[in-house]
Amino acid sequence: MNKKLIHLEESIRPYIDLIDTLRSVGIHKDLALPTIAVIGDQSSGKSSVLEALSGIALPRGSGIVTRCPLELRLKKVTGGVNWKAVLFYRDKKTEFVDSSLVENYIEQAQNELAGRGVGICDELITLEVMSPDVCDLTLIDLPGIARVPVNGQPDDIEKQIKRLIMKYIEKQETINMVVVPCNIDIATTEALIMAQKVDPEGKRTVGILTKPDLIDRGTETTIMDIAQNKTIPLRKGYIMVKCRGQHQINEKISLEEAAQKERDFFQKHNFFRCLLNEDKATIKSLAVKLTQHLVDHIKKSLPQLNEQIKKQVWDLRNDLKECEAGPPQDPKGTLIGFINQIKYISAGELIIEENLFVQLRMEFKKWNDHLNERKPSFNNLPEEEITFNQNYRGRELLGFSNYKMFEVVLQKHVATLKEPAIDLLSAIKGIFMFNIFLDKIYNIQSVQQEKAEKRISEQFEMEDMIFTQDPIYLKSLKEITKETFSEEQLPLFDKKCKYGEMLQAYYELFSETEWTAVLSSSLIFFQIVVQRMADQLPMMITLFMLKQTAHLLSIDMLSLLDGANVSELLFEDSDVGKKRRDLHARLDRMRIGQEKISNFI
Repeated sequence: MNKKLIHLEESIRPYIDLIDTLRSVGIHKDLALPTIAVIGDQSSGKSSVLEALSGIALPRGSGIVTRCPLELRLKKVTGGVNWKAVLFYRDKKTEFVDSSLVENYIEQAQNELAGRGVGICDELITLEVMSPDVCDLTLIDLPGIARVPVNGQPDDIEKQIKRLIMKYIEKQETINMVVVPCNIDIATTEALIMAQKVDPEGKRTVGILTKPDLIDRGTETTIMDIAQNKTIPLRKGYIMVKCRGQHQINEKISLEEAAQKERDFFQKHNFFRCLLNEDKATIKSLAVKLTQHLVDHIKKSLPQLNEQIKKQVWDLRNDLKECEAGPPQDPKGTLIGFINQIKYISAGELIIEENLFVQLRMEFKKWNDHLNERKPSFNNLPEEEITFNQNYRGRELLGFSNYKMFEVVLQKHVATLKEPAIDLLSAIKGIFMFNIFLDKIYNIQSVQQEKAEKRISEQFEMEDMIFTQDPIYLKSLKEITKETFSEEQLPLFDKKCKYGEMLQAYYELFSETEWTAVLSSSLIFFQIVVQRMADQLPMMITLFMLKQTAHLLSIDMLSLLDGANVSELLFEDSDVGKKRRDLHARLDRMRIGQEKISNFI
């Protein structure tokens, strides 16, 4: 390796590493990256040139040999590494240290991507070669152009290959390396014609002249005119190389020996000797030129590439805003955070924008207001209700209260509260529904709702028993009558009735004293029911629908961490979901690319 090449490698390595890194993270899927695309007609010697540059034996033969784009990353390494290669395609990665396996691995990859046979495929195969004997360079080898389908090739094989080639060479970021044999009419070379269409001024095209040992005698001057850039001018010019032929391969001549034979050939050639002095001949000169061209192209493209990435980041963020919120990007971390939030929300320790307990208190206040509005006055009850309750009189004298009358009046009014209580439960259920894992929450809350409804019904059955502690009753009695009573005194009804007067009036007409007493007692007890229900119902609903639901949900969420794949559970199978995932993936790539370029510039 000459000193000039070594110096170049030291200065250009960071640039090529940067582009390789950007390509590794997938920037090339959205934006064109500076690269060298190698094109040529079939049997142009393209594989031999790449073999000489890389130092490895690539697939060779007649017909289509390169059936998928092959990215060849050459990295010069030191520090004990003799030779190492890594093959990437799709999600597969193969590392190996035996260079003789390259051909087989590439053929296996092509068969998997393009199928066995002679078909082609657009999918990229990447071969990264690390060795102290290679230069720092990255090239993409494209299928050779076939004009006539043979050996079972599709009828439109030429069209397919040209479409694939055009996808690479039409990009302004691509340097087109056109391989042309010296022993044919260069003007009729399909590869050069395609390059001229996309690069008419030849600014980003370099010509590689192969097989100089096969030219006809007397055509040397014509070939020299081409090599001197006089026939079809290219801004980056031409370089002539002489690689191993099939005969030398069969004789197992090494690449190192072939390189020496190449130099000897040019030194001894009467016409082509001058090309050595002009650095327009040999594989080593080609490596230097390609490296210079690629690095210059990278330097020129970086500012524009940086701006393109910034614009992509901006556009992708805006596109994501148009998609409604989707599943979390860190499923397990989000799940753990969700479990903690459930715990804090149910305990009232997490204050969020839409405060849960503020909403609950609003609903519970509506319930309390409803209870107060439903308090009966018992003064203007309809006549039929009074008559109905008179029918419950037993053998007691007028003025002596029948407990059944008191019980029936109260039970009827308490019963009117049951339906609003169930409505309150449904309203609270809506507040407790979280925004993720809705199916799981719905199942848990449905069970909890049944429990709560049963408990509410039981509460109303207990209220039908008409019971309260005497001190509580006397307290309410005092508040309503403005009189003071003790537990030793007779109950309100009997005291107000005054037994002696009632006995004397036994045969007199029935007064409303008894009914008034019953209604008064009903009002007192209904006040107690209201106080009980105003607190107990919210407490029951909070227990069943919040605290127990949160506990059960947390247990289920923890079981997910130990069991099923959380990402699969959160997978969103819809067009919007697919678009969102694609946008997120592209945005992640662009952010990494932006960071890499920012650190480099």
